Amino acid sequence: MDLKLKDKIIIVTGGAKGIGEGIVQVLASEGAVPVIVGRNEKDNQTVVDNITAKGLQAFQVSAELTRPEESEKAVKQILAKFGRIDGLVNNAGVNDGVSLENGNYENFIASLHKNLVHYYLMAHYALPALKESKGSIVNITSKTADTGQGGTSAYAAANGGRNALTREWAVELLKYGIRVNAIVVAECWTPLYERWIETLPNPEEKLKSIVANIPLENRMTTAEEIANTTAFLLSEKSSHTTGQLLYVDGGYVHLDRALANS
Repeated sequence: MDLKLKDKIIIVTGGAKGIGEGIVQVLASEGAVPVIVGRNEKDNQTVVDNITAKGLQAFQVSAELTRPEESEKAVKQILAKFGRIDGLVNNAGVNDGVSLENGNYENFIASLHKNLVHYYLMAHYALPALKESKGSIVNITSKTADTGQGGTSAYAAANGGRNALTREWAVELLKYGIRVNAIVVAECWTPLYERWIETLPNPEEKLKSIVANIPLENRMTTAEEIANTTAFLLSEKSSHTTGQLLYVDGGYVHLDRALANS
């Protein structure tokens, strides 16, 4: 299926690692020009170099998205380079474990800046360009807003906000023909996930128990699977899909866990 993404300028925040890198790689393979926005210029450039070595296109802008002014700066740099924006993938963030019992105001607010505020700001500053291109927005979110996890109040709150903003923006931007959707991630294998597992007692046993509870094929979701759905949502092949929260999770959130062991 030709997604008709050739030469489309698509911002991917946090595009140098994990799910974000998976999205960038798939978009590049579809002929788009993914623009990584992330804090580490070296990491960003490593991915760009990997893509351009294959004869494909990519670009990067270094920005510390926990600083509000950096979102505006990043969008301005992209527009100065390309003169247009055709899509935005809000992805950057981290499950940072700011809990109710042991957290505090400062860490809670800092976590919202890591995980939610820049979603709003990137969309706000990119909006004039997206109106011109009738572009699309995809927000990457987490199951924590649906299921809870324990010990991560700020991250769960941020993901609840991401989901709510997805539907709010879908309504607000109808008049511009801009579609807004979200992909809800559950158990996806990334370097960050691997590091988290390693912090737990008996990490191998814990991983086996998680995988055993994923109904479809008893395996983790891959970054490429998230990326394939993202590319579809950005493309005109999903031209009448907006305001949707899509769960690319092997049935983890909604299917009966007993199915996984049947």
